[in-house]
Amino acid sequence: MAGGKQSARQKMINLMYLVFIAMIAMTMSKEVLSAFGLMNSKFDSANELAATSNEGILSQLEKKAEEKPQEFAVVASKAQQISKVSDAFYKFIESVKEEDIVKKGGYIREENGQLPYEEMDKGDKLDELWFTGDRYTKRGDEIVAAIAKYKTDIKKIVGDDVKWSKVIESFEKRFSLEEVVDSEGAKKKWLDYHFQGFPAIASYTKLTAMQNDIKATETNMYNGFLGNLVTEAVSLKNYKAIVLADKSAFFAGEKFQGRVVLGKYANVTPTKLSVQGQEIDLTNAIDSTGAAKLDFSVGNVGEHQVEGKFTFIEDGKPLDIPIIGNYVVVPRPNSATISADKMNVVYRGVANPMTISFAGVPDNKVSASGAGLSKASGVGKYLMKPGSGREVTINVSATLDDGSRASDQQTFRIKDIPKPTGTISGKDGIVKLPKRNLEIGTVGAKLEDFVFDLPINVTSFKVKVPGQPTVIVSGTKMNSQAKSAIKRARKGDVVTIFDIKAKIQGNASYRLKGVSPVAVEVTN
Repeated sequence: MAGGKQSARQKMINLMYLVFIAMIAMTMSKEVLSAFGLMNSKFDSANELAATSNEGILSQLEKKAEEKPQEFAVVASKAQQISKVSDAFYKFIESVKEEDIVKKGGYIREENGQLPYEEMDKGDKLDELWFTGDRYTKRGDEIVAAIAKYKTDIKKIVGDDVKWSKVIESFEKRFSLEEVVDSEGAKKKWLDYHFQGFPAIASYTKLTAMQNDIKATETNMYNGFLGNLVTEAVSLKNYKAIVLADKSAFFAGEKFQGRVVLGKYANVTPTKLSVQGQEIDLTNAIDSTGAAKLDFSVGNVGEHQVEGKFTFIEDGKPLDIPIIGNYVVVPRPNSATISADKMNVVYRGVANPMTISFAGVPDNKVSASGAGLSKASGVGKYLMKPGSGREVTINVSATLDDGSRASDQQTFRIKDIPKPTGTISGKDGIVKLPKRNLEIGTVGAKLEDFVFDLPINVTSFKVKVPGQPTVIVSGTKMNSQAKSAIKRARKGDVVTIFDIKAKIQGNASYRLKGVSPVAVEVTN
């Protein structure tokens, strides 16, 4: 019977999914696409070998059924049924690969029959065919239904015998259609999680891997019927696809450089492990697969080497296996970069705060320049005080880990501070006030919906009462002449406060545009 633990081949499939997801997160290089094509070819070869092996096992069952019908007649019949159901499902998956991916994607096989792997970096055709909004298309439903039917048919053939519970448990995991929780904690439908948004070659290889699952299911069932159920120790699925990047971080525009190899865990506990010059306590450092867990401080921003060695005992002598690798430390993100198109604006007359950085480059290796730009306290913090003109350009350069330099620039429009709005007792526009409130009210000015909270001081204004001469007032309060004129106003008269002069507190040199007037209707 199969064990309840996750099989090595299933772990390989899971790792393959992670590889796919990792590749989507970067620009897919031709080398990586070719590597997935190679992986698909290896699955194809494994499937051919499995098909031949399964035919041999099935032949043994038929022979034993003839020799010992009481012991093997029933299970031989079940094996034939499984073969028929599996063959039909295998061919269905093959048709999906050819029709939905190759034909719909417009890919033309080469003379040797191979697909153009390096061109299969898009998955939009398959997405359109299988998904619509948050639902599946008719074809998408058909794919899921075919998998569900295969599971139902196999379980019906095997029956409810308790001795097959572990086999069915393994089979269920292999063809699980349960929702999957992604890296952000959101639940996704099975087909969405495994196929939506993936390159065509990734989806094609995943379907080939599913065909390998079908062959593995047949092998497992047939061996179970023979009485010697085996794990897939020699199956290609026992290996894992491992991406070995030349470094663990790349800048946009760089070529991805590395290798994709097939390997598996040795599951052998070393006698000694040292990393970065420190010997590691093996008590909790080695997991059940023989993999060593690393746990050390990554250090400062930049590229670092990982060095160490495994020590094993072989033929009674210590055998050292070196550990060599590298990684790149980038600044921890603590904010998102969000910008609105055509809204790159700085204002004349104020210190515009700015944050300037280069992704993955420490602040001490970034320099920025521009007319009116100065460094402020804090990582990546600057102040921009634009002068004359309508535009200002900020140039940024950075020194990368390899010593090369990268540069960029951004142009900002320079705008004047908008025209302030006049107020009386904090109110603007057309205001209704009793004469007494108007007499003692304070004239002010404010900037409506301005991005900066600028305090503005009114220095003078004029008051016009109907039938009375205009009064000029210094400061923010009505003088005696203005109060006298207001006392003569009648109910319903509109008193106008205009020609308001104002300055920015702390920046008297900047000339604000004319402040809009205030109209006050006298109520009594």
